[in-house]
Amino acid sequence: MAIQRMDNVLIVVEDLDAVIAFFVELGMELEGRGPVEGRWVERVIGIDDVRQEVAMLRTPDGHGKVELAMFHRPTAISAEPKDAPANTLGIRRIMFAVDDIEDVITRLRGHGADLVGELERYEDVYRLCYVRGPEGIIVGLAEQLR
Repeated sequence: MAIQRMDNVLIVVEDLDAVIAFFVELGMELEGRGPVEGRWVERVIGIDDVRQEVAMLRTPDGHGKVELAMFHRPTAISAEPKDAPANTLGIRRIMFAVDDIEDVITRLRGHGADLVGELERYEDVYRLCYVRGPEGIIVGLAEQLR
């Protein structure tokens, strides 16, 4: 049996509005937002007495999705260190293909994003960079060169 597709990536956040604004500025579309609670979610995630607000964003092509969750209870736990370097174990970034990487960087800076390293060229194929946005979320950007 093979997987059919990747549906989404979940990011737990403290400031749902700020992170939604960041991803919308990146070019994602807010698909929906609402509360999630009840025994079914408690059984799925293995945490009792859960109350959270969830937002689903999708890429313009409709194939990629990012799910954001803000826990009202129990309180979310922070990972240490918050701004971990690229060689830290675990999921480190989400990569997006963009049309104009410099424009995207400029717009995301308006939402508090900073370059992690530098904007670099990989041969004659891509211009690439990582930006750190709200709550330390790292987003990779790749502009394909023509």
